[in-house]
Amino acid sequence: MSMKIYTKTGDQGQTSLIGGTRVSKANLRIEAYGTVDELNSYIGLVKDQAVNAAKADFLQEIQDRLFTIGSSLAADPEKSKMKIPDLLASDIEVLEKAIDEMNEVIPELKNFILPGGHPAISFGHLARCVCRRAERNVIALRENEFVADLVIQYLNRLSDYLFTLCRMMHYELNVEEIAWKARM
Repeated sequence: MSMKIYTKTGDQGQTSLIGGTRVSKANLRIEAYGTVDELNSYIGLVKDQAVNAAKADFLQEIQDRLFTIGSSLAADPEKSKMKIPDLLASDIEVLEKAIDEMNEVIPELKNFILPGGHPAISFGHLARCVCRRAERNVIALRENEFVADLVIQYLNRLSDYLFTLCRMMHYELNVEEIAWKARM
């Protein structure tokens, strides 16, 4: 017998955290892990771009880390007894190393850059923006509830990675970056 996708338990606008606590689907914790889930989908879209074929395994690893973050955010910190996978400081170091490696190849950043130039690059910038929103949501959640510092640090570094990845895609696709020229 297959598992049913619908449970009808959320039909009144409530959902359960890991640990059983019922909360509104508009709860900041739900918003935070929902945005991380949205980010994960965008990372999948970025991973699926031909220009990123050589980075597909790395991007999938990021998706795995985002599931780890989502799990920690979906758990009631006071009631959950379930073992949740840990995010590690080394996960952040891996992102920093990847950023440094790309920065050795791409030209020095001299201007603010407008998102765009190629659909793959635009998808990357969408992922970066959703990552920033996820980070803001998690920070807001942390103002009232426990959130591990590594979660915020990872999301912060991931947005830096995504920005650098977009610049790398410009380089690999031979698409000129669009410098922002402020109107004066």
